[in-house]
Amino acid sequence: MPGVYPAGRLDKDSEGLLLLTDDGQLQARIAEPRYKVAKTYLAQVEGVPDDAALQALRRGVRLKDGLTGPAKAEAISPPQLWDRDPPIRFRKNVPDSWIALTISEGRNRQVRRMTAAVGLPTLRLVRWRVGEWTVEGLAPGEWRAIEV
Repeated sequence: MPGVYPAGRLDKDSEGLLLLTDDGQLQARIAEPRYKVAKTYLAQVEGVPDDAALQALRRGVRLKDGLTGPAKAEAISPPQLWDRDPPIRFRKNVPDSWIALTISEGRNRQVRRMTAAVGLPTLRLVRWRVGEWTVEGLAPGEWRAIEV
């Protein structure tokens, strides 16, 4: 659709909410890191997070490009999501679990790098919320128009 642009991006291995807008100011406010719009991700990780890993995510994690800002991080029950195609790799001897992570930065592959830094490699990553907008109630490929 002409004149409609994505507000942010998802890497090819990630799923979930992608906002499209024809409002340049809104697009900049969402996409520009200086505005610190909160983004919530649901991450299926290899392993089970302990208190130390969650506290490290909450304080900020040292990555090759510097210390991340503090995140909201909590272990969650497996969410009700659509099937993933292709499915994630499954290993019988390695448990997996889910965490919800809210960040206000937008570094390249940041959530994946943060979880790996605390010993919990990401298997599946779903952007669930950007600011006040959520993917809740939408199936893959579905969309809804929102007036702002």
